[in-house]
Amino acid sequence: MPRGAHRLSLLGRVAALLRERQIPFAVVGAAAMAVRGVSRSTRDVDLLVVDSECLSPATWESLRLEGIAVSIRRGDADDPLAGAVRLTGPGHAMLDIIVGRAAWQARVLERASPSKIEEVSVPVATAADLVLLKLYAGGPQDAWDDYSALTADEQSASTWFTATRGMWMIPAAGSAGSSPRRRAIGRAEIM
Repeated sequence: MPRGAHRLSLLGRVAALLRERQIPFAVVGAAAMAVRGVSRSTRDVDLLVVDSECLSPATWESLRLEGIAVSIRRGDADDPLAGAVRLTGPGHAMLDIIVGRAAWQARVLERASPSKIEEVSVPVATAADLVLLKLYAGGPQDAWDDYSALTADEQSASTWFTATRGMWMIPAAGSAGSSPRRRAIGRAEIM
């Protein structure tokens, strides 16, 4: 971690750690929706990565030594996510790291553009990619977020309709009503 990292927000510390390890990431979820013009109350920040190194306890050891609780959840072989990591600490917003495993998720990271969240410069997923991620997750809040994102920005709506032509008919991965994220978050390994 860079010198003085203890003064940074958890997001700043995690962003620095991921950059140090050369792990591409992007802010997704409600914080990204707010950057893209759709505000929704939330107490956490979600990051997307596709590097399975994030599922190794060694990756987060420096944060754990600083008092940050680390919970790692691995997806099983048929889970659409490789897993998820939850980081929590006193006085910090919860931070979830969603570890994807698909090539299209890596392209979400490539298209992300820089923005400031909590005074930290971080890549943020595009509005169209946020909609695709929400469709993939498939929960009721995700459907509301998609609607909000589409009505907030006409250009994003046009991009989304072009990018997802026909995808609205494809059910989310897994059984009806079950999101990949919820399945991955259901299994936890606490460090």
